[in-house]
Amino acid sequence: MKSIREYEFWFITGSQHLYGDETLRQVEKDAKEMVKGLSDSGLLPSKLVWKPTVKTPAEITDIVKEANHDESCAGIITWMHTFSPSKMWINGLKRLQKPYLHFHTQFNREIPWNEIDMDFMNLNQSAHGDREHGFIAARLRMPRKVVVGYWQDEEPVREISDWMRAAVGFAFSNSLKMVRFGDNMCQVAVTEGDKVESEIKLGWDIEYMGVGALVDEMKKVTDAQVDEKMKEYADRYDIDTDNIDAVRYQAKTEIALRKICGENGYCAFTTNFQDLWGMEQLPGLACQNMMADGFGFGGEGDWKVAAMCAVMKAMAEGKDGGTAFMEDYTYHFEKGNEHILGAHMLEVCPSIAADRPKIQVHPLGIGDRSDPARLVFNSKDGDAIVASLIDMGGRMRLIVNDIKAKNPLHPMPKLPVAGVMWVPQPNLKVSAHAWILAGGAHHSVLSYDVTADMMKDWADMMGIEFIHINADTKINDLEKELFWNDIAYKLK
Repeated sequence: MKSIREYEFWFITGSQHLYGDETLRQVEKDAKEMVKGLSDSGLLPSKLVWKPTVKTPAEITDIVKEANHDESCAGIITWMHTFSPSKMWINGLKRLQKPYLHFHTQFNREIPWNEIDMDFMNLNQSAHGDREHGFIAARLRMPRKVVVGYWQDEEPVREISDWMRAAVGFAFSNSLKMVRFGDNMCQVAVTEGDKVESEIKLGWDIEYMGVGALVDEMKKVTDAQVDEKMKEYADRYDIDTDNIDAVRYQAKTEIALRKICGENGYCAFTTNFQDLWGMEQLPGLACQNMMADGFGFGGEGDWKVAAMCAVMKAMAEGKDGGTAFMEDYTYHFEKGNEHILGAHMLEVCPSIAADRPKIQVHPLGIGDRSDPARLVFNSKDGDAIVASLIDMGGRMRLIVNDIKAKNPLHPMPKLPVAGVMWVPQPNLKVSAHAWILAGGAHHSVLSYDVTADMMKDWADMMGIEFIHINADTKINDLEKELFWNDIAYKLK
């Protein structure tokens, strides 16, 4: 899995020959200073690379073609220091296959009232150069992000940073390979979906492997390998059980899972408690520990949530809030204190834990296997989102709900799972109504690191529908949005 630090973004400045060599030399100098300043801010997750000023249609087309074919380039950022006639950009932009951000800024913060003259005006024309550039992107119906603000201010730089993370998610998505161990849960609608359309639209290579292949690989695991994995578990977690054999079984499962994923380039996987041929336990701790290292996971064979989990973890790299596979479990309908309790049978990522997780072994009550080892913990407080990707038949819809996550309100000693509570925005009544209207799944990805704006940027890059349930959501407005979206996507 490629690190977010291995990607780079190209900063492309637009101008033309009309203003002479002296002006163009100043354009280059200013652009280099801006790239250095943005890079030195410490806010960008990936490398920002200065590129020579483009001044002709051929130069623009050439740099776009170069960006398309450079695997390290995750996107381009354009800025018009002077006036760059937008017809020059047509052939280049028509060929662009990478995410595109238009940074509407200017080199100088303030107008130099006593010194301003026509030379200054010819050089510092972003106020209308960027508008010319914006027109042609609009005319071409180009999906792009527009960020407005002074380049030395934190707010626009953070917007660029968030967009970069979404663009890395785009690159990651288009090279994502995942494996389904067994099929999805019988008769469950939301875990189904069009895998061919997902590969066409999202780039996901979704493969299948029988559970027997995993069992065969587990037979090859040595005691020495299990001992090393047990040391890792002890370093990361508190082992709070006397049933060490159950923990060692999960270690053996994880070692086999990692080998299969490593040999085949899989960054996400699914399991299903209905399909455990030859296994003694449903993988629990094994899945959780792999998620802690960036793998995506989906329960009951839910490949869409597994892939989204991996994509969002790639976008969140370097942050410390946490991103996890999640499921709505049950509601707390106390009047004026309504919450959702989220959890899963076993497989919630420990990256969202408030304290050091504990390894425990308890009966599962489902799956007809021996008691599995799992990580038990409570989640942290903080702003977060839950995201659900669903197949609408002919198109994908991404639903995101802003939430206020928190530690469970009271201890739950008889529910030994990883748990998180949250207050969905704007409240449980409206949120649940909106989620159900939009078709949101019972599985989701919860993240303290990835924001709704990042997910919208990602959805725009992928060309899929985006629905945002937030503090301002009103059911009547959402019903209209869903209605118009259905019409719009039929026309695409």
